[in-house]
Amino acid sequence: MPDLDSVADALYGLDPGDFVAARTEFAAQAREAGDRELTAAIGRLRKPTVAAWMVNLLARERADELAALLDIGSALRTAQRRLSGSEMRKLSEQRRRVVAALERDAGRLAADRGRTVSESALREVGRTLNAALSDPDIGEQVRQGRLDAIVESDGFGDLSAMPLTVIRGGSDEKDEDDRTATDKAGRKSRGERGPTEREKAEQAARDAEIDEAAAALDSAHSAAEEAREAASAAEQELARHEEEVAELRAKLEHAEQQRTFARRAATEAKKRVVAAERAVSAAEAHLARTKN
Repeated sequence: MPDLDSVADALYGLDPGDFVAARTEFAAQAREAGDRELTAAIGRLRKPTVAAWMVNLLARERADELAALLDIGSALRTAQRRLSGSEMRKLSEQRRRVVAALERDAGRLAADRGRTVSESALREVGRTLNAALSDPDIGEQVRQGRLDAIVESDGFGDLSAMPLTVIRGGSDEKDEDDRTATDKAGRKSRGERGPTEREKAEQAARDAEIDEAAAALDSAHSAAEEAREAASAAEQELARHEEEVAELRAKLEHAEQQRTFARRAATEAKKRVVAAERAVSAAEAHLARTKN
């Protein structure tokens, strides 16, 4: 009898429509095995919502891309405390881009399994992914692929609400320089020091780590898309060859039938030849007797 972890892995990989029947079957097996504790634990497993099921699909089918996204979350949590407005805007854009890509993947995976999902379900997937970015505990839940409902977290939230971010004014360099000068003057008047060279170096290292993680995620998405296209092309090629094989089999079957008919015709013709030769011999003998 499998343990609870393996049962949960199996159940949360199923379409939600199949969940209850499969859970009942697993619980019955545990009951027959005399394991009352496991029976009760299986019974407490809840049927996943469609959005939670799609996140579970990502954990199973897009594990590398999901891991790269969670790496960005780790870098974001490290860098969040010390970012300027322009850096926060860049990270916010990276976050939106990679989450949107995984939302699309979740929709495709659901469609491959015959599910048409709503826009609201896709938004719930995105909220759960954002929660996984901001909270490592939620990230681990998402990675395990056993969610029964979406998970939300205030986490990074609206980056425009962060003290150091200035999202409203676009990316005008002069405005950014003015804000930087103002910040420096304010710190000086308050007796605060600016960042040291070491702190600047650490910030640069964090920025590089974030950029590297984002590039790795982009690369993983590209590789996954190329693999899906190659798989689709291979499936089309296989279908073409299977069609050719079917046609050749039909032709072979027809040829074998024609061969059978021809063999029968040849046998009958040989019999007629033998009969005709016997008739000739009998006629020749009769003619000879008549002459005598």
